[in-house]
Amino acid sequence: MSNLAVVFPGQGSQSVGMLSELISAYPVVKDTFTEAGEVLGYDLLDLTQNGPAEELNKTFRTQPAILTASYAIWKLYQEKHGAEPLALAGHSLGEYSALTCAGVLSFEEALRLVEFRGRAMQDAVPLGVGAMSAVIGLSDDAVRENCEKVKDAGSVQPANFNCPGQVVIAGDTAAVEKAEEFMKEAGAKKVVRLAVSVPSHCPLMKPAADKLKEKLLSANFSAPKFRVFNNVDARAESDPEKIRDALVRQLCNPVRWTETVLEIKKLFGGEEGTFLEFGPGKVLTGLLRRIDRSLKGTAVNTDETVKEVTE
Repeated sequence: MSNLAVVFPGQGSQSVGMLSELISAYPVVKDTFTEAGEVLGYDLLDLTQNGPAEELNKTFRTQPAILTASYAIWKLYQEKHGAEPLALAGHSLGEYSALTCAGVLSFEEALRLVEFRGRAMQDAVPLGVGAMSAVIGLSDDAVRENCEKVKDAGSVQPANFNCPGQVVIAGDTAAVEKAEEFMKEAGAKKVVRLAVSVPSHCPLMKPAADKLKEKLLSANFSAPKFRVFNNVDARAESDPEKIRDALVRQLCNPVRWTETVLEIKKLFGGEEGTFLEFGPGKVLTGLLRRIDRSLKGTAVNTDETVKEVTE
C-alpha cells in the first residue's frame, strides 16, 4: 500500500461516544485522550464518551477533541506498523492534526493552539452575526459569481470547496441569506444552512487570524517528516515559517479541498492510490468519489478498519 495518503477531518465530525470501540480495545488510544485531558485541564475522555453534546460542540472543546481522536488513531497505526504515507492533509482544523502527525507540532502544543483557535474564532463574531450555508449542485464559478452579486448586503464568499457541486459559503448572516436566494435561482439543487456558531474561512475571521498569528509566532514549529498539503494553497510546504503563515491565512480564506485531493493524486503517478481518514466519522471518505471516481478511501475508526489497513 505504497500509494497511500492520510487525511484528517475538521469540525462537524465529532459525536458523543466517538472512537469508543478503539478506546476499549487499545490502550494507546485511551492514553492519548487521557494525556490530552491533562494538558487541557479537564477530562476530555469523559466529555467525548459521555457528553453532554452541547459542551462537546462548543468550538474550543470540539477542536481539541477531534485533534486528539485523529492523533490517537495515528499513534495506533504507527504502533501496528502501518504503511508509510506519501502525504498527509487535513480539512480546516484537520490541518493541525496532519501537522502534529508529521512532527511539525508537538501534541501538547497543537492542543493548546487549537483550543486557543476555537476561542478566538468564537470571540471574533457575535452569535447570529455570521452564517454558513452549503450549496449543492452549482459550479465553483457560479457560487463565486452569486456571492459577488450580494456585496451590498455584506460580506459573503466561498469557504469550503469540498468537491465538485458542493461548496460552502460563509459571511454576514444578511449576505448569506441573500446569496442563498441567488443560488436557488441559479439552479442549485439544494441550499442548506449549517448549524455552526462561527462563520469560518471568510473575512469575518480576521480578528481571530490576528490573534492566532501572535500565538503561532510563539509556538515551536519543526520541519515536517511527511508532505503536508495545506488548505489555503493546496500545496505542501517544508519551511516552518511558510507552514505557520498558511495556518494564519487559512482562517480567512477558503479550504481548497478538491484541489488538495487532486494534487495528492498526482503523487500516485497514474497508479491506484488509497486515502485513509483518521478521525471520527467518514466525511472526507465520502467526498473522495465525488472528487474523482477512481479514488478509494477508508475511514479508520473501528477495530475492523484498523485491522483492515494494518494487517
